[in-house]
Amino acid sequence: MHLFSNRSYSVAVIGGGAVGYSCAIALAQEGHHTVIFSGGEVAPDTGRTAALLNGSLEFLYSLGVQSAIEAQSWPLSAMRIIDIKGSMVRAPTAIFRASEIGIPDFGRNISNVVLVDILRKKAHQTPNLDILDVKVEKTDFFENEVKVFTQDNEIITCAAIVAADGRNSPTRIACGIPTRYWTHDQCALTFHVHHTKDHEDISTEFHTNEGPFTLVPLGPYLSSVVWMVKPLKAKSLKALNAQDFAAAAERQCQSILGAFKLEGPVGEWPLNSLVAQQFYGSRLALIGEAAHAFPPIGAQGLNLGLRDAAVLAKLAVGADLSSSGILKQYDSNRRIDIESRSLAVDVFNRSILSDFLPVDIARGLAFSALNAIGPLRKFVMRMGLGQAAL
Repeated sequence: MHLFSNRSYSVAVIGGGAVGYSCAIALAQEGHHTVIFSGGEVAPDTGRTAALLNGSLEFLYSLGVQSAIEAQSWPLSAMRIIDIKGSMVRAPTAIFRASEIGIPDFGRNISNVVLVDILRKKAHQTPNLDILDVKVEKTDFFENEVKVFTQDNEIITCAAIVAADGRNSPTRIACGIPTRYWTHDQCALTFHVHHTKDHEDISTEFHTNEGPFTLVPLGPYLSSVVWMVKPLKAKSLKALNAQDFAAAAERQCQSILGAFKLEGPVGEWPLNSLVAQQFYGSRLALIGEAAHAFPPIGAQGLNLGLRDAAVLAKLAVGADLSSSGILKQYDSNRRIDIESRSLAVDVFNRSILSDFLPVDIARGLAFSALNAIGPLRKFVMRMGLGQAAL
């Protein structure tokens, strides 16, 4: 039986990840009486990191966490793409340097669990923001309010809900918002490696027949890795001991950073994609993976979610977030960015996996053009940073 509570808020954020915390902090700082439901569980370290691009960093720094992020992250000054598919037509190696578009770095790489911890600590220090470490059992939407039922038998009233509760979002499902959903015959392995050669602040992405193998600088002689493989291969790799696993990863990237030593756990998750049919409902906004999710390619996923949070917080300045006009404006604002990037990631991933010769030829020509045409290179780099969307 539920116990009724006298607590009421302007906004309730459901989901205690980086996107949820950043949105809750931003809304509270704009004067909205806010509560965030964290779920009550600390996510384990699965080796996942976030390559925070400059637009995301600007938003996060505006919340007051710049020094903490800079102390525990690593700059990314260049990105290199190397084709090792073994196709008849090999795409030329391409390297993109931040200095080409007049900036020192594209962004900074940070452990996901570290980023969430930084934002949680900031949330605890933020006036107008309460943190409830409980799971939400259900939400009931009424004409003039929303009631949130928690698993510790409390009912909390709010004017609007922000759902940041992941790709399987119970809030989105309860509101009946459909999604386009598709699966990929791939798994992502995530882990950290120490290496004997300096990464020189360069993120390197190898294209293989099973997907990208990406090394992202995380510290001195330390990189995070996302290795996309077929599910059966993922299973066989995870069965290896730490030394043999590190050796297999080193071979996959042709020892570009020297000898590898595994640092910490190896995470694994199957890859799928979704885009919600709409990003709002009555008194509801969807952000992060509740709105969109796709494979970890091009550092787009979390950065896209942080743009959701930034846009929603900006629209909420001096406004009622439960207003249908504001929520529709949020949906309209985010539509092109989300749809275009989910399509681009999907097409790019499929082009890597394809063994169709014309596709390989097209990829080779595209990378040749990027190497040869300066304005095109700069345009692609700026688009990758999301500058057109911010």
